[in-house]
Amino acid sequence: MAERDLDNTGVFGELRRMVQTTGTVGGIAARLAGHKMGIRSGGASHAEDLKSILGGLKGPLMKAAQLLSTIPGALPDEYAEELAQLQANAPPMGWNFVRRRMTAELGAGWEKNFRSFGREASAAASLGQVHKAVLTDGRQVACKLQYPDMNAAVEADLRQFRMAIGVYHRLDNAIRQDDVVEELTERLREELDYLREAANMRLYRSVLADCPEVTVPAPVDELCTRRLLTMEWVNGRGLNAVIQAGLTEEQKQRIARTLFRAWYVPLYQYGVVHGDPHMGNFTVRDDYGLNLLDFGAIRIFSPAFIKGNLDLYRALQTKDKELATQAYAAWGFKDLTPDKVDVLNEWAGFLYEPLMDNRVRYIQEGNNPNQGREILTRVHEGLQRTGGVRLPREFVLVDRSAVGLGSVFMRLKVKMNWYELFHEIVQEFDEAALAARQKAAVDAARFPATPAS
Repeated sequence: MAERDLDNTGVFGELRRMVQTTGTVGGIAARLAGHKMGIRSGGASHAEDLKSILGGLKGPLMKAAQLLSTIPGALPDEYAEELAQLQANAPPMGWNFVRRRMTAELGAGWEKNFRSFGREASAAASLGQVHKAVLTDGRQVACKLQYPDMNAAVEADLRQFRMAIGVYHRLDNAIRQDDVVEELTERLREELDYLREAANMRLYRSVLADCPEVTVPAPVDELCTRRLLTMEWVNGRGLNAVIQAGLTEEQKQRIARTLFRAWYVPLYQYGVVHGDPHMGNFTVRDDYGLNLLDFGAIRIFSPAFIKGNLDLYRALQTKDKELATQAYAAWGFKDLTPDKVDVLNEWAGFLYEPLMDNRVRYIQEGNNPNQGREILTRVHEGLQRTGGVRLPREFVLVDRSAVGLGSVFMRLKVKMNWYELFHEIVQEFDEAALAARQKAAVDAARFPATPAS
């Protein structure tokens, strides 16, 4: 009974969520329409209000907004800028919720599993919050508890999200996001399953086993359910705090190298990406290695897609337009024309450029902080001019990771030879070998069966 009260995933929970979000999303759609027709709509103030509303709702609509803020031309600038700031700062639920959630997941008397359990949340995010606890054997753990009613929230929010995207598409068809919405839908539903996240953690512990500079917490399997994730506690400081305390060049370079390897060893050697590289999803160890956190947004790609990434890199290096076209096709882009490939190459060239420059340098050179936004604007205009593209699902998290990591490296203000870092990882790339490594790692991770919808 307690579980049903806590997680009403039926029609009434969904209707309640729709009442909460319809006005918000309807307002977004109306203001987007006004923006495209040249009507002044309050711009930044509306966007800031929207950020506050979505943070309070705590749910997938906030995740959707974060994702859209990284896609070229998906939202007007003021919306993208405000929504990009939505991170792990949602207000936490109180002890009443915590007690009910723990009882629902582990049963009455759940306290017997713990020597102590923190009443206050250590962190709060879009789908759940974290409490520090100590097991009876003395191990310190983090317990991530899913907020109530999140299944209903996902389904209601996705309906509203599709409505807002539909309005936007009627006004601007440069980038068609139908497949993006499907990708987001699948990833969000996966994020609700904490047994799957535990498997993602096992997967990452395997693929990063040869990277001792990265710590991936181990899940405590016997205390994990679909809505409770218990994992070992790892000590570390947030990157902002570390930067403010002051870093030597050597310390900056150690953090940057570790972060680069934490994302790109899994991608290019196992075909797996952590799709959410914002600074709330890792902490810095005392030795300036990293603790990698939050494994909800993990994507496993086909080996052919990863080969397409490297083919595009080589195509940009050699200015081989035919190879670039083949690479985009491997990514899932369709109806490509030579003009569209030229436009796509401008965006890809911006992302790959530091990796093609064999010298020590900043990730983005020059004194223009708006360079990325200006290139996005040109790409968006170019796609409008050439008939638009339908973004393939596989593009979404790889693009988000590249943009997110670039932002962190810019925040670090670190100089590295990014070309050398990249080639250390990809120099022995072999599609068949990747496929074999990926299969072994996925099998060992013990992914749960997908629950019935």
